[in-house]
Amino acid sequence: MNVSTSSSSSPTSPLIELRDLFQIVQRQDEFSWTAFREGVDIHRLYGDGITGPTAALLRFNEAAEIPMHVHEGYEHIVVLAGSQRDESGVLETGTLRIHAPGTTHRVTGEAGCIVLAIYEKPVSFV
Repeated sequence: MNVSTSSSSSPTSPLIELRDLFQIVQRQDEFSWTAFREGVDIHRLYGDGITGPTAALLRFNEAAEIPMHVHEGYEHIVVLAGSQRDESGVLETGTLRIHAPGTTHRVTGEAGCIVLAIYEKPVSFV
């Protein structure tokens, strides 16, 4: 996956570079995944998901779900492999969706998927 970090940007904001993202399925073992929800694993690129902005890769098993939650800030989702569904429809590989603050939804991994999620503020589970 060619994950590289460099401290040349600043001591608190290292350079993070992910290459060949649409080849992530073949290279997913290069990441250290941890359990996030039942059937969903996470690899955080920065942030802790509790305070401030966060970027992470999320890996959904088939039919795995993230329960209803509200976005306190903007969220950007890029589907890197597979597809996911929420109340607005299905997002296929290569799709970017931006959720505005106040958006509420539940996400299902359909047949399984890996997404890049970037959000400016933590989410609140309903």
